[in-house]
Amino acid sequence: MKRSALVFGVMIVGIALLLWAGWHNLRERRLAMQRAQENHVVLVPDKAGDAAQPTTDTEQPHMRGKVAPGFTLTDLEGKKVSLSDYKGRPVLVNFWATWCGPCKVEMPWFEEFQKQYAAQGFQILGLTDDADAGKDTITKVAHRIGVSYPILLTDGKVQTAYGGLDVLPMSFYVDRNGVVVEETAGLGSKDEIEAHIKKTIASGTALAVGQ
Repeated sequence: MKRSALVFGVMIVGIALLLWAGWHNLRERRLAMQRAQENHVVLVPDKAGDAAQPTTDTEQPHMRGKVAPGFTLTDLEGKKVSLSDYKGRPVLVNFWATWCGPCKVEMPWFEEFQKQYAAQGFQILGLTDDADAGKDTITKVAHRIGVSYPILLTDGKVQTAYGGLDVLPMSFYVDRNGVVVEETAGLGSKDEIEAHIKKTIASGTALAVGQ
C-alpha cells in the first residue's frame, strides 16, 4: 500500500514537473518573441515565396538629400490630402501598418511630438501600408492608439515612389524646402526620433524665411 502511494506520489510530482517545464518554455518563447518584436524591424515580404531580407544600419538611405516625392491620398474621413498642402513646413512621412508591432510603439511618441512642435509648423502624416486591411480596421487601430494626425490610405504607388518598403516602420523627415533630410527604417528610440524632428525643423529655416 505504501509502495503504491509512493509510486503514485512520484508520478504526480513528475507530471507536475513536466507541466511546469512546458509552461516555463512557452513563457520564455513568448517573452523572446515580444523582445524580438520590440527590438527588431518588421520584415515586409516583397512577393509570395520570396524571403525578405533585413535592412542593416550600414545601408545608405536612398532618399536622403532628395526632394520628397509628392502624393495626394485620401484620409480616413474621405478628404484628399497632399504633401504639397504642407509646403514650407517640416513634415514627417511615416509608413506603418495595423499588423506592425513596432509601428504601434512609436505612434504615441509621434502624437506627443506632433503637439509639442506644432507651433513650429511640424506635421506628421501616417501612410498605411495595409494591402488587405479595410478602412474600418485601420480606423479602429488608429483610434485605439490615439493618434490625431492625418492617417492616409495608400494606393501602392507612393511606396514605390519612396524607393519601396523593405521594412516597417519607415519614416522620411522632410524639411521646409521639401528635401528628405533623414530616413529611418525600423523602430528607433524616442530620443532618436525627437532628434530627427529637431533636425528637420531646423533644416531649411533660413531659406524658407527668405522666400
